[in-house]
Amino acid sequence: MTDRSGELPRLAAQVLQPGFEGTTPPAWIRRWLGEGLGGVALFARNVEDPEQVSRLTAALRAERPDVVVAIDEEAGDVTRFESRRGSSRPGNLALGTIDDPALTEAVARDIGAELAAAGITLNYAPDADVNSNPGNPVIGVRSFGADPALVARHTAAWITGLQSGGVAACAKHFPGHGDTSVDSHVDVPRIASDRDRLDTCELPPFRAAIAAGVQAIMTGHLLVPAVDPRHPATLSRLVLSDLLRGELGFNGVIVTDAIEMKAITDRYGFEAGTVRALAAGADAICIGGELSDEDSADRLRRAIVAAVVDGTLPEERLVEAAKRVDELAAWTMQSRSGLGPWAGHGPDGSPIGLAAARRAVRVTVAGGHVPLPLTGPAHVIEFAPPRNIAIGAETPWGVGAPLTDLLPGTTTARLDEADLPAGGEPPAALLAAAAGRSLVLVVRDLHRHPWMAAAVDRALSARPDAIVVEMGLPVTVTGQAHLATYGATRAGARAAAELLAGTS
Repeated sequence: MTDRSGELPRLAAQVLQPGFEGTTPPAWIRRWLGEGLGGVALFARNVEDPEQVSRLTAALRAERPDVVVAIDEEAGDVTRFESRRGSSRPGNLALGTIDDPALTEAVARDIGAELAAAGITLNYAPDADVNSNPGNPVIGVRSFGADPALVARHTAAWITGLQSGGVAACAKHFPGHGDTSVDSHVDVPRIASDRDRLDTCELPPFRAAIAAGVQAIMTGHLLVPAVDPRHPATLSRLVLSDLLRGELGFNGVIVTDAIEMKAITDRYGFEAGTVRALAAGADAICIGGELSDEDSADRLRRAIVAAVVDGTLPEERLVEAAKRVDELAAWTMQSRSGLGPWAGHGPDGSPIGLAAARRAVRVTVAGGHVPLPLTGPAHVIEFAPPRNIAIGAETPWGVGAPLTDLLPGTTTARLDEADLPAGGEPPAALLAAAAGRSLVLVVRDLHRHPWMAAAVDRALSARPDAIVVEMGLPVTVTGQAHLATYGATRAGARAAAELLAGTS
């Protein structure tokens, strides 16, 4: 190793993208920016409104003008920028259902413009996974769909739109998290596909992303035996250096999914997993969804330096990673310099987002008398599944609130599994509350939750005229009238409420 020991802490800080607490930069983040920190990651806890985020990012740039400011804004169910009210734009599955790439590009351009105006330069999106397993517990409506060609064309369109708005896109979760039944937040998913299926199913969207000029790709903490039977993708040189760099020809930044996720830390450790990821070919380490303090970031910085000193991590690999982060920062600076003023959105959020959500709603009628539109106030029962860890803090969802705006006097009850007896019988008082008015049953991923399916079946037995609104993946279609929004967004809820009330 050449005599660069004085620079090693700076290089190590350059490849980290930590999160932090609060709506203003803490003192340690300001200090670290002066010591070489290359980027930060914003989460819902850091966001109050666009004006506050603009002040936050300006404070960061006062310390380092080219700092990469990242956020995980997929829109749809996974929103950080609009987490307090829910996304005013539909997510990927809704856009894939419409299947209008020009619309997908326009929605992503709208996202890019808003993020760029707030000073954000890297978005950990789009989700480029092919959701070929409908039982997937963590992807679902975050994917454009189950068809690789459809996902590929919308991934490319989304990237083109976002990056034309001045924000770098980051396609995820390489090499594909769609055909899994385990959430990598809690364990290591295994992709059983052979290499031929990887080439025809999981990889086409990432090839399309690279062809579209995506600036970053995020790794998945996934075991892919067809490529590497021993190491998860994030820690695999065969996956990152040989497949993604060598075979697919990607030259941008490889950023890890949150390195503190259990799929990595339970088997390899927090520090050792980070070093392994860099050695395998990752350029930036995302941390802070769960660990957001200075000590956690410093543990990684010290581990990276120690690994270079003892030869575990080649110095040339760290220098290469830091250089790629610099190149991304330069791209964002150049892209921002050409942006004009942004007019902003009103309190209702994105107009194009609501228009797209309206196009996505699908209605299935099974026969008999279908009471649509509703003629008066309704009673809404919303069945809440366990929280998806990827969504983070609970984001408002449901049809009850927007339907009450359109049909005053509408009442809403929300139930989870603990509120129901073993047989799934909804409390009699809830059904009694719907006497003399329409009953609306709102579900999310009905097919994945037996308790929810049992409760809906019981409710439909008592009230065959009840309307079912599915805000997740519409695998199970039930009831005389069934509405699918393809995501639990504020925009999708509004679109469904308008259809129910006859105001669409």
